[in-house]
Amino acid sequence: MHFIKQLIESPILSEPAKNYMNVHRHFYRYSRGFFIGPALKISKTSAKITLKGSHEYEDLILELVTRSISKLNQDIEIKGKLVTANDISELLSNLGLNWDLKRSTGQTKNYTTEVNDKIKQESLLETIEALRKNSYFLISFNINPNCKVTTKKNIPQPSKKKVGEDDVNKRIQFSTGYINNTNQNLNTVIEQTLPDFKSELPEKWKAIIISNNYKIKDIELPKDIKDSRLIRIMAIRSGKLLRSVDIDGEIIEKQYDIVV
Repeated sequence: MHFIKQLIESPILSEPAKNYMNVHRHFYRYSRGFFIGPALKISKTSAKITLKGSHEYEDLILELVTRSISKLNQDIEIKGKLVTANDISELLSNLGLNWDLKRSTGQTKNYTTEVNDKIKQESLLETIEALRKNSYFLISFNINPNCKVTTKKNIPQPSKKKVGEDDVNKRIQFSTGYINNTNQNLNTVIEQTLPDFKSELPEKWKAIIISNNYKIKDIELPKDIKDSRLIRIMAIRSGKLLRSVDIDGEIIEKQYDIVV
């Protein structure tokens, strides 16, 4: 499950650093204040649905395109990059993946691997979900023009702009996916991206832009940790998730009190 959807369903997380690392890790970098979060554009024609997302939506776009594949047991040729904060070699092995992680030598300590492999649909979906806890899975594949995903391999720097200065159309160029426009695929997209706005959607629409922003009010620091890096990682943040959708020019907003 994508972390925004999980946060909508359970906005007040109990011990997030311990129990919900797949959500908690997306908030490491935030201090108190207003911050720009991930954005997604959904557009459709009679033939296909197009998904364009910023960083932190690439895993959901990859999942939705993968789920849309109708030919079971098909080998999917994937290319891209895996970036993770930890040595997850054992996890990769348990997933049946022979990917060689290399530790970075720069200031930011992480592990990366170039991905060029063939994988079954079920295994790819399992991998996407397993990596949400600690990794960024920047993957592209192309089965046909109505079933493909393209994701950039370099994670962008966090935006320093204010929420009102956000250029959504520029940010959503990070990952793009295409799927056939069927009732099943469209319902899946709406359920995974807009579960809280379903009742507000008109019967007919052309494009929807989803924006997620945060207002962090308080930060609770762990008392039993001295390492400054771990303090930042384990700190619990509380505030608001501010969601807005632009449906063909009409904007609807919702907000949630969150503890992450």
